[in-house]
Amino acid sequence: MDSISTNNCTIHFNNICYPSLNKHIKENNFSKIFILVDENTHEFCLPYFLKQVETEITIEIIEIESGEINKTIDTCVGVWNTLSELDADRKSLLINIGGGVITDLGGFVACTFKRSIAYVNVPTTLLSMVDASVGGKTGVDLGHLKNQIGVISNPDLVLIDTQYLATLPQNQMRSGLAEMLKHGLISDINYWNKFQDLSKLNADDLDQLIHESVLIKKNVVEVDPYENGLRKTLNFGHTLGHAIETYFLSNPNKTTLLHGEAIIIGMILASYISTELTGFSKETTLKIKEFFTEYYGKVEITEDERKPIMELMKYDKKNNHGNINFVLLEDIGKPKIDCLVDDDIIIDAFKFYAS
Repeated sequence: MDSISTNNCTIHFNNICYPSLNKHIKENNFSKIFILVDENTHEFCLPYFLKQVETEITIEIIEIESGEINKTIDTCVGVWNTLSELDADRKSLLINIGGGVITDLGGFVACTFKRSIAYVNVPTTLLSMVDASVGGKTGVDLGHLKNQIGVISNPDLVLIDTQYLATLPQNQMRSGLAEMLKHGLISDINYWNKFQDLSKLNADDLDQLIHESVLIKKNVVEVDPYENGLRKTLNFGHTLGHAIETYFLSNPNKTTLLHGEAIIIGMILASYISTELTGFSKETTLKIKEFFTEYYGKVEITEDERKPIMELMKYDKKNNHGNINFVLLEDIGKPKIDCLVDDDIIIDAFKFYAS
């Protein structure tokens, strides 16, 4: 698969990854290399990765605890302190090996340590390959509120080696697939149609779909890196999806949802809202709901939980001037941004999801 270049960042795939990384290290004369991992990628991904790296430069490993709950400023402080203690300087390189928590937090750490050091993302989950590691968004959560603190800054390289996907449980694969399905809904009916029989997809098919998904995101963020317009379309399903994810994360009586699991619900809700406000086909919405619930199941959201979830939408990053802005669909591949939605329609969307 061909490499993809965008906004001073090059995204390499599979066999091209490590020769490109070794060339980058050699050409830039880094003083030290730091690798950020969590306990899972330390065990399952780091040994393989280190065998691919050809350098005499000192490599130090920094491990943080896994999970969204650790995507915080406190964790950043720990990594910043460790970098300082290990004599990192402005010519150091930080390599982030992991899922979206690692690439988001590691990118933010790199952008802010000594006013920015170079970094490389090595996404090891499907979600981070097609979403988190691409597009330059870095940052951390503020309490249970997702991605409230951060900056837009691209890594030097993103290395997408799909061999790492063999280390993932199925729920993590499904979580990443949700973002790829979103890319189909907002951009291209032909890409969307490729997912309609998931049982027939093999490893080569998945590699190609990942490459296409990255291209879709690249084409959006290249035009609008700071989310002033077109990039907002990537938030389809996220206004309510993030609120649902946050509610389940912060409520001790609920089972935490993975990002993609929450976004699937958000996309079903947004599809219903689209039928009410933009003329999106009701038949297509029913097909989307049937397809998503067959593959992801259905999550119970009680009547009493709808209002608290809706309250959390006020923290969505797309909001401005006190308005909660939705991304809706006029048709598959034809999103509409900055849509205002009455609470009654949102409640009806929850009823549709539950029915």
